Amino acid sequence: MSVQYQIAPCLNVKCFPMAKARSSRSGDEKSQRVQRIIHGLRATYPEAICALNHENPFQLLAATILSAQCTDERVNMVTPALFKKYPTPLSLAKAVPEELEEVIRSTGFFRNKAKNLIGMSQAVVESHGGELPQTLDELIQLPGVGRKTANVLLGTAYGIPSGVVVDTHVGRISRLLGLTKNAGAEQIERDLMSLVPQEEWINFSHRLIHHGRRICIARRPKCAECPLVENCLRVGLPKLPD
Repeated sequence: MSVQYQIAPCLNVKCFPMAKARSSRSGDEKSQRVQRIIHGLRATYPEAICALNHENPFQLLAATILSAQCTDERVNMVTPALFKKYPTPLSLAKAVPEELEEVIRSTGFFRNKAKNLIGMSQAVVESHGGELPQTLDELIQLPGVGRKTANVLLGTAYGIPSGVVVDTHVGRISRLLGLTKNAGAEQIERDLMSLVPQEEWINFSHRLIHHGRRICIARRPKCAECPLVENCLRVGLPKLPD
């Protein structure tokens, strides 16, 4: 859906150049701060990778579907048995729902996840010849696959920067850093895509997720140890002691 904007004329002809200059300076400062944040994350987490264990794109997609409302650690405990029993899209497409539910029960919402896993696999077999599609538009047509899941697969499995993965860590830390004021994942993603260079989208998400687990912990952020603190606006947090 396209959005059209109407710009009211400025009655004072002198005001527009000044406002534009201020906006430009503000934009330059924010862009420079974003670059410092990217460099800080890169230096701290040079080898940040996806926390979901997988050996191929199909396994990553299945694991990402299971990770909804569940920790990566729990998913990694479940997937070895899952992939042993259902190693391919074809085998998972033929799964008996009740049997699949028992395998993935501990990940929560297991009935809906089993339905999505079977539906996803059937669509991959029937519409894509058993091979996972490699475009965002095709992936989000699969049952259980939204933008976040598709971005995870494309970025991690294929190295395609289709967008920025926004999980709870990425959303929370992006607000703390002053990179977004939004709460919705898709709105946050749009904000980050406009600020972060496309070649950094994949690693930016991985690194923020690692940062959220190790230092910028939701209930007890370790600001004194944070490599980003000098560039963090700490939105919503109390002022640091001098």
